[in-house]
Amino acid sequence: MNAMVHPLKGCKSTQIFNAAKPTRAEVEAAFRTIIRWTGDNPERDGLADTPGRVTRAFEEYFAGYGQDPAQFLERTFDETEGYDEMVLLRGIPFESHCEHHMAPIIGKAWVAYIPTGHVVGISKLARVVEAYAKRLQIQEKMTSQIANVINEVLKPQGVGVVIKARHHCLSSRGIHKHGTDLVTSRMLGCFRDNAATRQEFLAMVD
Repeated sequence: MNAMVHPLKGCKSTQIFNAAKPTRAEVEAAFRTIIRWTGDNPERDGLADTPGRVTRAFEEYFAGYGQDPAQFLERTFDETEGYDEMVLLRGIPFESHCEHHMAPIIGKAWVAYIPTGHVVGISKLARVVEAYAKRLQIQEKMTSQIANVINEVLKPQGVGVVIKARHHCLSSRGIHKHGTDLVTSRMLGCFRDNAATRQEFLAMVD
């Protein structure tokens, strides 16, 4: 993996780790070790190809490390006829993994901003969510990352982000509490300073 640093390089939490990427063979060997550690035989028929499959799955799970979310927002459109009201993409589904137990996080994001003369394609907001989700995360950090990059690149009047997600580290291990959502939010600009704008946004969050 080539070293990549997010454009918001003043914030340590946005930096991508700079180190030599292990080879595929090393990763598969590591998964064989884990299988042996569980007490099973990585050479038996049902598990012989599992290290390769898991390696490919992890490439998909963590593809966000090879993406720069800011680049998705660089192309904007100015033909808005003066539109200056809220733009909201609701219920963006995502899958992530917690950085403490590498357990799945399954949730949805609501992303809103109020433009200042130009807008971005709505699919790009979903791509920003996806790029940050496909990394090891805590939900609080992911919420801030999404809002911060939109604010930095688009320079809107304000940004609002709400994320609701279920954490398997809470339901499938430890305390085993099922059906519990974690809700986080990040409000910037007029979403933070104007109570009416914030309430309008929150009222549209299912």
